[in-house]
Amino acid sequence: MSDDQDSAEPQTLPLDAWHRAQGARMVPFAGYWMPIQYEGIVAEHEWTRTHAGLFDVSHMGQLLVSGEGAAEALEALLPGDILSLKPGRIRYSMLLDENGGVLDDLMVTNVTPEAGMPTYYVVVNGAAKWDDIAHLREHLPDEITLTHLEDQALLAVQGPEAAAALRRVFRDAIGDLKFMQGTSFRFGEIEIGIGRSGYTGEDGFELSIPAEHAETIAGRLCAEIEIKPIGLGARDSLRLEAGLPLYGHDLSPETDPVSAGLGFAIGKRRRAEGGFPGAERILSLIDSGTETRRVGLTLEGRLPAREGALVYLGDEEVGRVTSGGFAPTLGHPIAMAYVASGHAAEGTELEIEVRSKRLPARVAPMPFVPHRYYRGN
Repeated sequence: MSDDQDSAEPQTLPLDAWHRAQGARMVPFAGYWMPIQYEGIVAEHEWTRTHAGLFDVSHMGQLLVSGEGAAEALEALLPGDILSLKPGRIRYSMLLDENGGVLDDLMVTNVTPEAGMPTYYVVVNGAAKWDDIAHLREHLPDEITLTHLEDQALLAVQGPEAAAALRRVFRDAIGDLKFMQGTSFRFGEIEIGIGRSGYTGEDGFELSIPAEHAETIAGRLCAEIEIKPIGLGARDSLRLEAGLPLYGHDLSPETDPVSAGLGFAIGKRRRAEGGFPGAERILSLIDSGTETRRVGLTLEGRLPAREGALVYLGDEEVGRVTSGGFAPTLGHPIAMAYVASGHAAEGTELEIEVRSKRLPARVAPMPFVPHRYYRGN
């Protein structure tokens, strides 16, 4: 997810009128008018942690990559193991430049139909999607088809009561999907793609729906007692507590997957074979270590450290905050920062400069709030 904004007039999403009717405060975000809050960020944050929230993420790019050799073509651009990704499985990966810098992070689902053409559903960040599409069109082989699903909305239902509510609405359509698994089903005449994933650290689902039916589905979901619409403000505080990086802030072409703590997304075979952009540099960083590391920081009091705040050890500048805010679940501020690797050990005492003051901070493990993904019994 990213929030880089265009200078052009923001576009509207399929649910724009619906959000306004629910009392949403709308703001420009990633080139679109988006709801930042309805009843309040903290209340929405806490509702999602205890019940379930509906997030409109239709600004994100939904793509299909298809054709014989589609997996190999994607592996030439991503460090993820796509060849071993079975139908119905989802994998987190990154689009990399030739130096191993992160152009975007994304999710790949194998949606190949039985006895059909290899097909992968790729969800990319909203602010980066046009650059991503141009990059993919330039680098994918001619025999591979790239389709932008412009007429699809994307809704996320997140929280511990999400599964119960969705089972009531869609009956048994979601089956026993586990974290990072997906399927599709028909809800009346509406074809819906669903994946058990999300961006809050809670159990949850993302639903790809024809835009013309988005208001019907959103209204039906929010008719359930567990589900309320949730804005971008709570989405950001939830993902920060979950220790999940935000593209355009914690990830950029100036960062690499290893420094960002995302080495898990580079599978064993890919490490052995390479063959992805920046592989030589990235594999060297895995072996020898990085100059900086993305870490979690906890602060006391109520004053949060925001993006760009400098991190110090004594008089030495050792890092910079990339995301920060107040953590409603924890009752104190938290942040993510890139700091010099020699000062990245858990428990290291540092200081963050906020409003010309030095605030004590401590390196803390992430996630700040434990993930509660459903992985089955």
